[in-house]
Amino acid sequence: MTIRSMTAFGNARTEGPEGQVSLEVRSVNSRYLDVTFRLPDDLRFAEGALREKLSQHLTRGKVEVRLSYARTRAEAATVLDDALLNSVAVQLAQARAVLPDTPSPSLAELVKGSGNGDTNGFDPQAWTQLSVQALDDALADMQANREREGQRLAQMMLECAASIDEVVVDVEAAMPQLMSEHKAKLANRLREALEAANPGGFAQISGEELSARIAQETSLFSLRVDVAEELQRLKSHLAELQHILTTGDAKAGKTAKGAAGSVGKRLDFLFQEMNREANTLGSKAAGLEVTRAAIDLKLLIEQMREQAQNIE
Repeated sequence: MTIRSMTAFGNARTEGPEGQVSLEVRSVNSRYLDVTFRLPDDLRFAEGALREKLSQHLTRGKVEVRLSYARTRAEAATVLDDALLNSVAVQLAQARAVLPDTPSPSLAELVKGSGNGDTNGFDPQAWTQLSVQALDDALADMQANREREGQRLAQMMLECAASIDEVVVDVEAAMPQLMSEHKAKLANRLREALEAANPGGFAQISGEELSARIAQETSLFSLRVDVAEELQRLKSHLAELQHILTTGDAKAGKTAKGAAGSVGKRLDFLFQEMNREANTLGSKAAGLEVTRAAIDLKLLIEQMREQAQNIE
């Protein structure tokens, strides 16, 4: 599969014995597939076939299809024949025998009523085939544009993912030093607190007791600020993100509703999970470095989320 943007444009023109069809298709981002047709009334019968064709190629996006046509002169010249005119003349004479003021039909009305069983003079099968062929060609043009834009968006997100990985590595490297610094600060504070509470008896407290108390407090602190699980989950999400962006395969994961879904929906769910880990990392921050790292992570994730809004 290929990463595709939902924002694109395509057009095409097809010709046949009956005439010519020009078609434009535009697409912008949308959570679901939302299709609007701008068709001339004469070709409204082709809408069903066009809608079915679109649903085979697109899964998301707000899509607008505009179609126009031009009939060939040959077709327009042959729609009127002697049999038709004689039939109209007989019916007009019959009508005037009862209603003398009955007006004669205009040329446009004669042409419009000249189809064989079709009041518009159009062959539905032939014009539907022309319209579907035009849509096929326009979709091919649009899909090429969508893929080019999708690759650009994917590259931008991969660059953000690389920056996130750097932040995660930096936090992992900084955690042992942060814990060591906290242990030293905690030992000093305990000594100061014990001396202030019992100046005369401070000397009676053994080094082993003080070390045990420091170890206890440090252990409690470590539990509160341990971010190893959050960092590991972020790494896992980054691996999944890279897999999706490089292969276009969203079936390896699950959407928020629990079913395999489109790339855009899968990415949206993945960024929600990554943002949750960044929030937890910020709430457990053991130092200013970790707080800044959590903010950087949230900014990078938001940048990727905004880009993913345009991916199908």
